[in-house]
Amino acid sequence: MKAEVINPFLESARNVIEQVIQISPSTGTLGVKEISSQQDHIWILIGMTGQMKGDIVFGLHEQVALRMVSIMMGGFVITEMDEMGKSAISELSNMISGNASTILSNQGVNVDITPPQVYHSEGFAEFSSRKALSIPLKMDGIGELDIQVMIS
Repeated sequence: MKAEVINPFLESARNVIEQVIQISPSTGTLGVKEISSQQDHIWILIGMTGQMKGDIVFGLHEQVALRMVSIMMGGFVITEMDEMGKSAISELSNMISGNASTILSNQGVNVDITPPQVYHSEGFAEFSSRKALSIPLKMDGIGELDIQVMIS
């Protein structure tokens, strides 16, 4: 898998997070990572079809998701990931993926994305042990959001 396939998602994630969360994330180290179920984590899965096929998985600790959703809700403190919180975090990932598909389209690569699916730790077993190109985005005072791209 070529490392440059993650660049449109990284660029898009930085832009969307700056606009929606009002923070400029820093980029961690790019690597190949085996996706594994982790306690108290949330994963948002978006599929890709077209000239690039595969999955994008956004992984983050539940507390990081709650902080992000709280900011998206105008500072209202969210203490548990309810349906509104799941909707907000999945919309954020949808915005990132949609913008990335526009970047890819501008590069001559046509892709479509599927609606986001939100999983908690216990429901994500089906993707365990799959390898992905992964890069973390670090948000000061909030935590990390892992972007993981699996192209088939």
